[in-house]
Amino acid sequence: MKKLITILGPTASGKTPVAAHLAKEIGGEIISADSRQVYRRMDIGTGKDLDDYLDVPYHLIDICEPGTKYNLFQYQQDFFDAYQDIQRRGVTPILCGGTGLYIEAVLKGYKLSPVPQNQALRDSLEGKSLAELTQMLEALKAKTGSNMHNKTDVDSCQRAIRAIEIETYNLENPVPRRELPPVDSLIIGIDIDREHRREKITRRLKARLEEGMVEEVKGLLDEGIPAEDLIYYGLEYKFVTEYLVGKTTYDEMFQRLEIAIHQFAKRQMTWFRGMERRGFTIHWIDALQPMEDKVAQIIEKMK
Repeated sequence: MKKLITILGPTASGKTPVAAHLAKEIGGEIISADSRQVYRRMDIGTGKDLDDYLDVPYHLIDICEPGTKYNLFQYQQDFFDAYQDIQRRGVTPILCGGTGLYIEAVLKGYKLSPVPQNQALRDSLEGKSLAELTQMLEALKAKTGSNMHNKTDVDSCQRAIRAIEIETYNLENPVPRRELPPVDSLIIGIDIDREHRREKITRRLKARLEEGMVEEVKGLLDEGIPAEDLIYYGLEYKFVTEYLVGKTTYDEMFQRLEIAIHQFAKRQMTWFRGMERRGFTIHWIDALQPMEDKVAQIIEKMK
């Protein structure tokens, strides 16, 4: 069996091109660990950049329709199916992405249950602020001992309510319905210093808007996908949708979105540092090195 290679890093660190060049070099296949790239037709806003994949086979991108609520339980199963398929064919699987919760769930083998919707609970939480919901969530997590649902993933009232629903269910139903084994992995972190990261995020946001990100979101709204569903996906979809429905001006949208992406990248790094405290070894390599040097370093660590 080929050992899993995990390549993680904050947004704009360039982890996807590194994973693709590595996969090309060793004949590997990529499994995405991105909670939003699972959605079809959400391309520019999620930064799929499929040209970066260099014709390398990839998994768990474009697997469900916008407007649906993909979740960690589904991801864990989908990852395992792809991982086993790649292993059966004697190929090296490369897990790549920035959704720390997804990465940690599959590497640790989180014991998860499919959590049904609790309408009574949802009704009781309606009207509460994000700060109030976050406080309730923290109290629940203290009871369940959960590492799930940190601020990276819970950035709207809708997401906070779903997180409370999950944590409440897990508190009341402590026996797991499904167990998947932990997966041993060499973990590579793409380390980009704060200034370069900020500069790249701003440059990339401008480029995505020029490439038609507003038109992409408008197309989804025109399909009949409710605005609140797009807002649920956060970041680009949240702020562009608010602009399109007239809640903000274009300049306000840009400024608020730019700040939100910087904050998101910072929270991603906080999650990865937390993974190190929780016992994971992450081998950090400098994002600014030439590509061939980064790939060579990873191959050296694989030996």
